[in-house]
Amino acid sequence: QVQVVQSGGGLAQAGGSLQLSCVASGRIDRINDMGWYRQAPGTSQRELVATVTSGGSTNYADSVKGRFTISRDNARSTVYLQMSSLKPEDTAVYYCAAEMLTSAPWTLRNYWGQGTQVTVSS
Repeated sequence: QVQVVQSGGGLAQAGGSLQLSCVASGRIDRINDMGWYRQAPGTSQRELVATVTSGGSTNYADSVKGRFTISRDNARSTVYLQMSSLKPEDTAVYYCAAEMLTSAPWTLRNYWGQGTQVTVSS
């Protein structure tokens, strides 16, 4: 069974920092892109926050550039999101995503974490 499990997040004041972690486990042959998406209150769509390729190339939404940093540890199948200079507008449920090749049967698709609440107060 393949699992993608998130941790971290919680409450922070505006200007503060939080870190999210996401670990993939199971019968994984390869992990391609990993990333973070978020769903704001009252919405049903998940918007891109940041992604990182297996080689370390990153991409960020304009709204978080300069404030958030995405990184990954390939040996631990883990992706992180360091969130600094937080704003109330960052309040959302954050989801980890990983495009993975898994086995039994062979499958290549995006896998999602369970979601983590991030709340930023003013």
